[in-house]
Amino acid sequence: MNNDLALTEATYYILLSLVEPRHGYGIMQQAEALSGGRVRLAAGTLYGALSSLCEKEWILLLPTTEGSRKKEYMLTERGYRVLKNELERLRELVISGETILGGLEK
Repeated sequence: MNNDLALTEATYYILLSLVEPRHGYGIMQQAEALSGGRVRLAAGTLYGALSSLCEKEWILLLPTTEGSRKKEYMLTERGYRVLKNELERLRELVISGETILGGLEK
C-alpha cells in the first residue's frame, strides 16, 4: 500500500462514512453532513466509487437478505489503514501550513 497516496475529498468522506455499515443513500447523506455540505455525491458517482473501492478491497459489500434491494457496505481493515494514513497526511499538511502561516495574520 502506498503511504503517499492522497485521497480525493469524496473518497475520504465515503470511507469515513463506512466506519459503520451503510447503504448508498446513507453514505450520500453522511458524506454531505460530515463535509458541511461540500461533498454532494450523485448516485452514479457514488456507485462507481463504491465499485472501485470494493476492487481495491478498501470496502466490502455485505451479504444482503433475500428480497432486499439495499446494498450495504463497510470499511475493511485495509480501508481503515488507508483512512488512517490519509488522516495523518492531512495532519502534516495542517501543521506545515500553521507553521508557515500561523504568525502571518492579514
